Amino acid sequence: MTYRSGFVALVGRPNVGKSTLLNALVGQKVAIMSNRPQTTRNRIRGVRTSETSQMVFIDTPGIHKPKHRLGEYMVEIALRTLNEVDVVVLVVDATSAVHPTEVEIVKELERVRTPVILALNKVDALPDRAVALQRIEAYQALRDFDEFVPVSALKGEQVERLAELIEARLPEGPKYYPDDMITDQPESHIISEIVREKVLLLTRDEVPHSVMVAVEHMERRSSDTLYVSAVIYTERESQKAILIGKQGQMLKRVGEMARHELEALFGNRIYLELWVKVKRDWRNKPALLHQFGFDRDR
Repeated sequence: MTYRSGFVALVGRPNVGKSTLLNALVGQKVAIMSNRPQTTRNRIRGVRTSETSQMVFIDTPGIHKPKHRLGEYMVEIALRTLNEVDVVVLVVDATSAVHPTEVEIVKELERVRTPVILALNKVDALPDRAVALQRIEAYQALRDFDEFVPVSALKGEQVERLAELIEARLPEGPKYYPDDMITDQPESHIISEIVREKVLLLTRDEVPHSVMVAVEHMERRSSDTLYVSAVIYTERESQKAILIGKQGQMLKRVGEMARHELEALFGNRIYLELWVKVKRDWRNKPALLHQFGFDRDR
């Protein structure tokens, strides 16, 4: 039997459902999800292994017009990924017309020889499925995609069909990761991202995008208990006050929601200690970006 393996990039503008689609393809949560744009900041590898193939998915940051150094980093990572993979999946939102950013993304895709599949996401939100065909025709007018498929990452519709189309375009090769591995992200990164996800869910205005979470200490204190100390960094004292909340209630809610999810994910009791600190204008300071793991050569 021929075994296929390779790397697959999920690309698209912010907030089209790339992280949700990644989680659906892998079958388990490996990337944080939020209705706020630019949730993903690093390339997250999710691994899907079957009897016939192994797909290593990379969920890139949404391609957008950057407003700060962090934004420049995110876009650079997304574009660089296009030349490092075996298949590219362009994820678009079926509920909106072709966006100018997507026109630019398609232009970038013309520079690579990698097969490109169009995934029209959120079709479950369309009042009439005929609209999906109109959307596909509009994207097909921009370029000839190797394949296209309407999907609902949220409900799992057509996700398996998309996986079949991807597998058919992977080269023959060995497994890169063990069968039971679904991501190559370390535990500390997964913890920090889940905490950040809860901040995204619970806070408003400018707070979410100015937030970075760093796990400073992890210690297994017994066979079933993991102690974690993490710091939520933000850029202004006013944002710190919002994150802490009246009598610490906001920070408590963030911690409780993150702890419940982490305990289910790791199968251990989690003792999660959270702090909030200010790092002024960290998104525009290369030294701080490096400290937080945003390296251009990674």
